[in-house]
Amino acid sequence: MAIAMDRLNLEGLRYAQAVAETKSFSAAARAYGVTQPALSNGIAKLEERLGDKLFERSPRGVTQTAFGIRILPLIERALVALDAVGAEARRLTEPGEQKIRMGVSPLIGSHLVARAFSMVQSLPAPRDLVLREANMQDLRECLLGGQLDIILIPAVAAMPRFEHRVIDVEPIVVVSSDTAEMTPVELEEAGKEQFILVPDTCGLTTFTTQLFQAHEMPLNTYPGEAASYRVLEDWTKLGLGSAMVPRSKLTSPNVCHRPLLDGGREVQISFEAVWSADSPLSPDLLRLADSLAAARR
Repeated sequence: MAIAMDRLNLEGLRYAQAVAETKSFSAAARAYGVTQPALSNGIAKLEERLGDKLFERSPRGVTQTAFGIRILPLIERALVALDAVGAEARRLTEPGEQKIRMGVSPLIGSHLVARAFSMVQSLPAPRDLVLREANMQDLRECLLGGQLDIILIPAVAAMPRFEHRVIDVEPIVVVSSDTAEMTPVELEEAGKEQFILVPDTCGLTTFTTQLFQAHEMPLNTYPGEAASYRVLEDWTKLGLGSAMVPRSKLTSPNVCHRPLLDGGREVQISFEAVWSADSPLSPDLLRLADSLAAARR
């Protein structure tokens, strides 16, 4: 059977590589900011054009077929070559570029942004830092598409083929209407409360859901959603439920809150810098990420 190589879809190739790396269709879909059905459909079309299945799915997880074991390394090499073409083209056509385009999640604290501004000026060749705040999916898509050089996001979802560096960790606190003292509360006890969530765009709801899933605890949620961290606080005062936020997102240090503990240890959310090793700015991006990591509080 002749294979229509001229119709191989680049997106399908990237989806297949992501599944090979994460060993999960759902994790690969999260990494690319698409729905799982969309990713599965893209891989199914690729398999149809290649003439055989790349993966087998079972209750034990995702495994590569014999066909996939032979083909997937070729797909990876092809994508590396294509990315190298784009990176070299950018290097040749933008030799005087002095900007670093950084995307940040709304969950990133202002202290991290200020630190990044300072450190960009300390690079061997000082550059301007151009910021864009957006939700997680938009940031990932812009990084994949080359519209951003580096993104600062909560470390809640894999992004295959990109460089990662944890740059900060921050304690999680619980805000509720009946908080009289800022005494710590264990996760098991906090889990009895009803939580108000924000739309799953900044990473906070993903973190909260993953935390409860990891402890095999049910997450009791308020049926509505708050649009901002300030609204979370306002709604807790109305008695609609409790809220779980990074400490830096409290509107004031005087807001009554309880540090969240897990077996006596602080529950923390991690933040990471993500960038492409193929970027012409990669050496400076690595220096910037390492400096941010070294300066963690």
